[in-house]
Amino acid sequence: MFMNDNEIMTVEEVCEVLYIGRNTAYDLLNSGQLRGFRIGRVWKIPRDALTRFIEERCRRIGSSR
Repeated sequence: MFMNDNEIMTVEEVCEVLYIGRNTAYDLLNSGQLRGFRIGRVWKIPRDALTRFIEERCRRIGSSR
């Protein structure tokens, strides 16, 4: 799933993994749906936070069927 071994990802990397645009990524971060933190004006997203986000979305989809 991940091309590099960095434990901290950028918004651009998250966009590539999820196939979403930057605005959507920022919406997810600002709403708290995707956990991350800011250093100055730059968002950083722990890889495990992205993994949990994906797993949670998969569970939601599976339980709605």
